[in-house]
Amino acid sequence: MYKSIKISIALLFFGTQFVVAQDDKTDDIGTETVTVTKAYTPTVSDAFKIKSVPNLNDSIVLQKKKIEYSIFSVPVASTFTPSKGTASRVEKTPPPVLFNSFASAGGGNPANIMAQFYTSHEIDRESNYTIALDHNSSRGDIDGLQLDNIFSNTNLDASFKKRDRDLDWGADIGVKHQLYNWYGLPEGVYNQATADGIDERQNYFMAEAAGHINVDDSFFKRADLKYRRFWDVVGSGENRAIFNTGFEFPLNEEYFGIKAKVDYVGGSFENANVNNANNDAGIAYGNFQVGVNPSLTMLRDDLALNLGVNLVYGMDLENSEGNFYIYPAVTASYRLLEETVIAYGGVVGELRQNSYYDFVNENPFVSPTLTIAPTDSQYNAYIGIKGQFLPNLSYNIKGSYTAENNSSLFKLNPQNNFRNDEKGYYFGNSFEVFYDDIKTIGIFGELNVDVNRNFTLGINAEVYDYNTETDNPAWNLPNLTGSLFMDYQIGEKWHMGANLFFVGEREDFSTVVVQNVAQSDFPATLITLDSYFDANAHVGHRLNDQLSIFVKAANIANNNYQRWANYPVLGFQVLGGATYKFDF
Repeated sequence: MYKSIKISIALLFFGTQFVVAQDDKTDDIGTETVTVTKAYTPTVSDAFKIKSVPNLNDSIVLQKKKIEYSIFSVPVASTFTPSKGTASRVEKTPPPVLFNSFASAGGGNPANIMAQFYTSHEIDRESNYTIALDHNSSRGDIDGLQLDNIFSNTNLDASFKKRDRDLDWGADIGVKHQLYNWYGLPEGVYNQATADGIDERQNYFMAEAAGHINVDDSFFKRADLKYRRFWDVVGSGENRAIFNTGFEFPLNEEYFGIKAKVDYVGGSFENANVNNANNDAGIAYGNFQVGVNPSLTMLRDDLALNLGVNLVYGMDLENSEGNFYIYPAVTASYRLLEETVIAYGGVVGELRQNSYYDFVNENPFVSPTLTIAPTDSQYNAYIGIKGQFLPNLSYNIKGSYTAENNSSLFKLNPQNNFRNDEKGYYFGNSFEVFYDDIKTIGIFGELNVDVNRNFTLGINAEVYDYNTETDNPAWNLPNLTGSLFMDYQIGEKWHMGANLFFVGEREDFSTVVVQNVAQSDFPATLITLDSYFDANAHVGHRLNDQLSIFVKAANIANNNYQRWANYPVLGFQVLGGATYKFDF
């Protein structure tokens, strides 16, 4: 304690001296400049976690007793022997059984018959050939007709194809026979005795041969040649030869292509035009075309553009007259919203070659006294959008404007009581080809729905407005058309489908030939053909991999509408049959 008192006294003395020294220096402390070179930045030191259970060094803490574990093993006898593991098998769907041939046959009312045959054979790995036969016929049973309405259509085709490493080539041949009757007599004009003396039957025959070659990895891309002979039993005959070829040259990211075409059609009709009172002379025709189509194709991410021009020289060989034509050939498409909205458009034109064969396929009731001339399709301008609203719902909307010179229309032939031809087509029961200059505005819309893999549905409609140079109606052309179709696969055994279509009103012209009177003064009557609706359906059942049966119904509404003036069609028809697949 004595030592503690001494230390306290010493500290007190030292502190008193320090205070006195500070007081002595307060008169002049001078000036100092303080420069702050860095803003104050506070920091937080690392925190240290306090142990929730600290170590205690206390004699009163109880120590845990150490426990030792041991297992007393007793052997157990077992007869279990594990087997070797195996992988589970996945049940595979058997592949469909494929056959190289099939035959189909059926019959129904009124005496309708159909037959089909198809076979395809591989000669080796690179080549194969096919043979196809198709037949449809009917005895006809339309009430109120004075003439028979039998028809028959038979096709036989064969082809050979061979594929090499850098090219493929092939050849095709085909023959066809068609039987039709000019049964469309004007109602109430001729008595039955006159009708009984009319030979209304017409037979058409066709034979053709064609060959083609396609080349890969070459400037030369393709070439094809076709020759066709077409004739009838009234002394009419026609030859047609068409040659096409094409070349393609890459230019950086573009392609420059050249297509060339040579087209010849020529023939003769033994009889004169029905508008002539007398059948003094026949009709001969010959039209020759040479065309070149250079084009530049550009493909970008969303844009496809084709810039081209169609240069054609056409010649009328009978009159030794020729003309040179220049047509646009521009098409484009652009993806606005991936596959949802695709805009497309184009302006194209052509010198379209017409032929007797093409006219018969469009209207089999034409007379064998036609004037054959090409159509100058100056341009067809169109613009539209297409795409998909939903993954299973697609659409297409298009507007168009076309201008054609010498456009071909079908119009009723006049009643000519002064003719005495071999066949009976001059009683107002056949059609001629009438040429007119037409400008057409068209609007087209289409929807397609794939409900699922087994059900599809589609609907489309088109509206037309025609403006003719002669101020006549566009003979036999409708202002409105539409169709609806559906296909439904019901399980693995059943399938069905339907097709409905609508055609609006058309107009035609009925005249009577008067001897020694100008054609423009013939008595004439304007005919308006009613619009019509037709519905067809079919259903089929697969009995096994090879045999199936089917039933088809046509004109379900039983409407004897007239597709052409004075030509009513068959009413309700049912046809049933079977199809058999096999290896041949």
